[in-house]
Amino acid sequence: MLLTFLNMLATIISVISLLIVTYGVLVGFIAFMRNEIKRFNGTYTINNIRQLRADFGSYLLLGLEFLIASDILKTVVDPTLDELAILGGVVVVRTVLSVFLNKEIKELAENESLKEK
Repeated sequence: MLLTFLNMLATIISVISLLIVTYGVLVGFIAFMRNEIKRFNGTYTINNIRQLRADFGSYLLLGLEFLIASDILKTVVDPTLDELAILGGVVVVRTVLSVFLNKEIKELAENESLKEK
């Protein structure tokens, strides 16, 4: 009974993760297309692309956080080496993505503060 509930909960969390990433892709694609239209109008800047990457990366990170929660539940229910390997892989990808995203956000903030001066 409890195992069935945990499996169902893990599946629901996985679906939420996919929805978050899919939503981020849609938002990112729309923002990208708007930016490309600005290229034709002459208002294009590289900072728009950098901001787009930071925003899109945030959706990916949030989706990966939910995926990690789902994988933890799956590992608790069925503690196999395969599940541990999947969990470890997702954690590594999330960590690397987080490091680079935080670096990019910091650079964006520095560029904005230089523009204000």
